[in-house]
Amino acid sequence: MAAVAETTSALDARLAGLTMPVDGWSEAARKYALMRVQAAGLPVRRDEYWKYTRPDTLTQAVAVPAALFHNAEGALFDDVDRLKIVFVDGVFDADASDDLTLTGVTIERLATADADIHWARDLYGVLEARGQNPVARPLATLNTAFASDGVLIHVTGLASKPINLIYLHKSETSDVMLHNVIKLDAGANLTVLETGPAAARFNKVMEVDIADGAAFHHIRAQGRDHERRAVTHVFARLGTESTFKSFTLTANGVMTRNECVIELTGDDAKATVGGACVGDGDFHHDDTVFVTHDAVNCESRQVFKKVLRNGATGVFQGKILVKAGAQKTDGYQISQSLLLDEDSQFLAKPELEIYADDVICSHGSTSGAIDETALFYLRSRGVPAAVATDLLTLSFLAEAVEEIEDEDLREDINALLQSWLERRRS
Repeated sequence: MAAVAETTSALDARLAGLTMPVDGWSEAARKYALMRVQAAGLPVRRDEYWKYTRPDTLTQAVAVPAALFHNAEGALFDDVDRLKIVFVDGVFDADASDDLTLTGVTIERLATADADIHWARDLYGVLEARGQNPVARPLATLNTAFASDGVLIHVTGLASKPINLIYLHKSETSDVMLHNVIKLDAGANLTVLETGPAAARFNKVMEVDIADGAAFHHIRAQGRDHERRAVTHVFARLGTESTFKSFTLTANGVMTRNECVIELTGDDAKATVGGACVGDGDFHHDDTVFVTHDAVNCESRQVFKKVLRNGATGVFQGKILVKAGAQKTDGYQISQSLLLDEDSQFLAKPELEIYADDVICSHGSTSGAIDETALFYLRSRGVPAAVATDLLTLSFLAEAVEEIEDEDLREDINALLQSWLERRRS
């Protein structure tokens, strides 16, 4: 009873500081989400999928202040022809953003899309609600209820350029919830780039509905602010012969939890989710993935690599669920960590749950130190120890980065990784 009272008190304190936008087409979904989060409560360490990650700083009433990170790095993807949408501490910056007009795409803001009947009404909060079973994700539900803004993207054809969502952090006390809804019609194609730390505490949801034959590509680099805290959620539903590919690069941050929930509901669909992270010191990074195969001849890949040092912690929880009838499933999952000292740790929980008999599914998880033979080889040829370590680190992360399909974007991510490692040596 004491534990229940404590959980209820924490939820009441969190809700007391929030205001729900209650006008327009999203009102019913928001109220339903509020009812759901009140019933489920906020996550606690006793919950099965939070046993490796303390959720308290993500759920407490007031965000912990986060100092701003100042550096001379240029903006990522500057050389890419893209449409920029900028949020500063969760507030849309019209002057820094491009005109929201793009061939093959309609783009609106959640906060200003006030039509009585809107296409997003049938999607807002829907995939998030589906993703609550069998594992509760109450921070995503909280977002659906209280998100102040975000983007609504409807793709009707081949988008003429990528959309870059840029999240800038300029207030040490900012506490932000953004909710993005993306709908791809049959045969449509879109690339979304996300960059920046966003806020002192950031809670983001992205719902992606991919119709038959459509393709969605997602690449993000979470900002380098040392003290930021973030929980992000991607909910994706795939139709027949559709494609979903998502890659996340993370460095720095006290607490980052990235959740990805994917449903393959159409035959011959393909989904890939992967990530690379570089953690140093007071750094906790958690990737939690749940992939459901509910159609025939579908393929999924999970590829995660973490490099940890000076007491950093990495977590991977990945599950593949193959439902009855989802024959010819091909599910692959790999999570690996490179521990650069004895103080860091990697905690992994790979899972398979299979109810079909004609499948190929595998998972693996390993942790280890840097390859001393390879390090000796480089040192013996005059490569300094720090440089040799960085080269082997880049080689270790390469499998995850290679999941990025676009070669130019892949090179941008590799260049950013290399610059981060070089700056760490200076």
